[in-house]
Amino acid sequence: MSWTWRFETATGALVDPGEVGGADFSAQGDAESWLGEVWRDLADRGVGQVYLLEDGREVYGPMSLSAAE
Repeated sequence: MSWTWRFETATGALVDPGEVGGADFSAQGDAESWLGEVWRDLADRGVGQVYLLEDGREVYGPMSLSAAE
């Protein structure tokens, strides 16, 4: 199994994973831990929301990367 993130702007436009450091993960927990570490950097690079994918199938999302006020 391969776990990946799909990155989008806040308006839903796709963001190239290569531009923001996206990666493939062998476990869901690894993918989620990685996102927890880098979400602020992704938001600074224009990513507004993400979807978690397992072998290309959407598991959940969209999940906003906007900081709560």
